[in-house]
Amino acid sequence: MNAAEPFLGAPEGTRRLPASRCEGEAMEEGSELVADEVPVALVYNGIAHAVMLASPLDLEDFALGFTLGERIVRHARDVYDIEVERTARGIAIELRIASGAMARLKGTRMARTGKTGCGLCGVDSLDYFEQEACLPEARPLNEARFQAAALHRAMNEMTGRQHLHQATGAVHAAGWAGRDGQLLCVREDVGRHNALDKLVGALARDKVDVGEGFAVVTSRASFEMVQKAARAGFGLLAAISAPTALAVNMAEGAGLTLAGFVRGGRHVVYSHPQRLLA
Repeated sequence: MNAAEPFLGAPEGTRRLPASRCEGEAMEEGSELVADEVPVALVYNGIAHAVMLASPLDLEDFALGFTLGERIVRHARDVYDIEVERTARGIAIELRIASGAMARLKGTRMARTGKTGCGLCGVDSLDYFEQEACLPEARPLNEARFQAAALHRAMNEMTGRQHLHQATGAVHAAGWAGRDGQLLCVREDVGRHNALDKLVGALARDKVDVGEGFAVVTSRASFEMVQKAARAGFGLLAAISAPTALAVNMAEGAGLTLAGFVRGGRHVVYSHPQRLLA
């Protein structure tokens, strides 16, 4: 069998590929589940805008969340239709958006090519980065308050909800929890930004008031993750790993509570601790 061909029985979002397991001097031939990663083209009103590498799951959620996170549209209602077309070369997502949003998109002069774990792909100057970083957020953040224990409940529940990660060990997850910390929505992807986009898109499609809960991510809290969370309207972002200094500054300016190292019964709060009750 060609190594590029999947074995039968691989769950959606994975491929079963031939592999050799080695322990000491012993080697066993077999196969392993590997996370799928495909190029996903986002096309707006017939014009190609971005190609991202992503897991081929929950693509309608991804398209809407990406579109909101990049401020291509300001409201989910400005996305009229989403169609996913799978081809041998990858996946194309055709979005039909409002004419005003399309005019703004054409004015950005951005043609992005994304990579797994990418940063501000397509930003072509330091001036543009500064403008992008300092833009006011899309909407005021909810002032709901949460018990610190809710963060740990949500993070602990993430383990059982990461089905793709359990199969492959190669993907990130983003989840949304209610005030008590119960996980109500989880999305996974090979890219941490994509997982958060998928979560935002899923909540937007269901018209959820995201400020009544908080976001949990199984990754570090980079600048882009904080920016996406704030733009989506989350008041609190809890990460299993560390933030960057730029992320902390962004969270402080955006009014977002940022918690890192949420694991093992401890956490560190880097901005706006008033949302967390002792």
